[in-house]
Amino acid sequence: MPNKRQPPRPRDRIIGARLRAIRKERTDLSLEAAAKLLEWGLATMSRIENGQRHITTEHVAMILTAYRIPSAEREDVIAEARAENSSGWWDRPLPGVPAEMGTLASYANDANSLTDWAVSLVPGLLQTEEYAMALMLSGDIPADIAELRWLARRRRQKILGTVDYAAYINETALRTPFGGSDGHKKQLKHLLDARDRGIPVRVLRQLLPVAVITHSWLYMTFPTTTPVVNVEVAEGGVYLHDDQAEPYTQMLAQLDHIALPIRESQNMLRTILKEA
Repeated sequence: MPNKRQPPRPRDRIIGARLRAIRKERTDLSLEAAAKLLEWGLATMSRIENGQRHITTEHVAMILTAYRIPSAEREDVIAEARAENSSGWWDRPLPGVPAEMGTLASYANDANSLTDWAVSLVPGLLQTEEYAMALMLSGDIPADIAELRWLARRRRQKILGTVDYAAYINETALRTPFGGSDGHKKQLKHLLDARDRGIPVRVLRQLLPVAVITHSWLYMTFPTTTPVVNVEVAEGGVYLHDDQAEPYTQMLAQLDHIALPIRESQNMLRTILKEA
């Protein structure tokens, strides 16, 4: 029976989706029949395919053998699963850094696109050190812990350039001067320069009466599984999958419709920079 001790990790969704596709495309087995063949419970098999249970490479091998997948192909899939289970920096969290940050980094590492919607703060992936430190210190986080959290955030930012990323930012967030005048200006310049790094930043005018402004979120898409949405809460986030994530697909389309185009967003950033 699959390992019950380790909690599922974000990448288990990808492995589970791959196994589900193989069962449906390469066998005539129903989920119930596959569970019976492996002598596992139906609920266990369902959680594996939906990424709700951690699965080892040994269990991947057992499943593929039961499905009679040819040896060479089986080894390729096992190798992929082994690579997806390899450790990243997020598996070795720094002291004082919430585990949530590692979880989010793990999701981002597996994603093929990320889209941020930020209501009141610049997205973490686009924050400068001055901005981030001022933000954390304003929440009474000790300076030494804030430094460690900034280091973890910098590590997260290394994903930029390796994945499609875009940001929608509310004008209110752009006018909040974390880091004082100099830090605020540096943050705005960093956002202006993002376009040269291939990162589209689009601005939503403040005081726009639309429901989308209620909270911030990160929309993540993956090559072989459904989108996941991270909704920000205090000291962490909530992850939404499948039907729960679907409304955010529509909200993303609404943002694309009502946000300023990139050129006008750049002009807005320059205006705010002059006023800072």
